[in-house]
Amino acid sequence: MFPPAPYRTTPVFDETTLPEALKREHRTKDGVWGVIRLLEGELKLVLTDGGGETILTPSCPGVIHPQQAHRVEPLSKLRMQVEFYYHDPTLGPAEAA
Repeated sequence: MFPPAPYRTTPVFDETTLPEALKREHRTKDGVWGVIRLLEGELKLVLTDGGGETILTPSCPGVIHPQQAHRVEPLSKLRMQVEFYYHDPTLGPAEAA
């Protein structure tokens, strides 16, 4: 679903090491997409600009658009990380160019 090569990836967080900053409303930088990948468990992604809520699982990652306001809520024991891209990660390599 997502092309390779994020420019940065966070460490793996669990429900006890998930930074408080991710639980509060925040935004990605201009021109930066984020992909929240669950390795285990469930996490609620809340798009605080009126975009709704999604339950993320290992088979259902979450995509954050540049400067999109959001926060996350752990729903269970989990392991997750965030990948950052300079292009829309939902597009194929040719489309993203």
